[in-house]
Amino acid sequence: MSVTFHVIALGIGATLIVDLWAWLRLRIFHIQQPDYALVGRWFGHMPHGRFRHQRIGDSTPIRGELIIGWTMHYLIGIAFAALLIGFTGPTWLHTPKLLPALTLGVTSVAAPFVLMQPALGAGLAARATPQPGRARAHSLATHAIFGIGLYLTAVALKTLS
Repeated sequence: MSVTFHVIALGIGATLIVDLWAWLRLRIFHIQQPDYALVGRWFGHMPHGRFRHQRIGDSTPIRGELIIGWTMHYLIGIAFAALLIGFTGPTWLHTPKLLPALTLGVTSVAAPFVLMQPALGAGLAARATPQPGRARAHSLATHAIFGIGLYLTAVALKTLS
């Protein structure tokens, strides 16, 4: 299997594990899942030159925003998988190690802290949310789960190969 196939499969697999994590958090702890329609709204406004919102929930809805949001969620997962292979090299696919994947997952939390949350109106590292510490902890846990998902998906792909 090609490196491109592996990167796509890694990104999709790890993102699926994040989604499973979100579903379990909702079912067990009653912690609300992310609203990917709002992510889609953010991306949907970009072609019109709007990259930042006071509150994304108050911005004009975009046609197809839920589909856009879920698509971007998975494409971002694939992009982070590509970043992992870019840093480790394709040999990591043959001998996956948890530490590089977990490190990428944890450090990838910088993207929502510095880019996405401020652009959606939540402030730098969610400081404009009602419970910034809780929001940060959830983001960090989710990105750590993504890193673990990268590793588990790589192990599964290696086993299937």
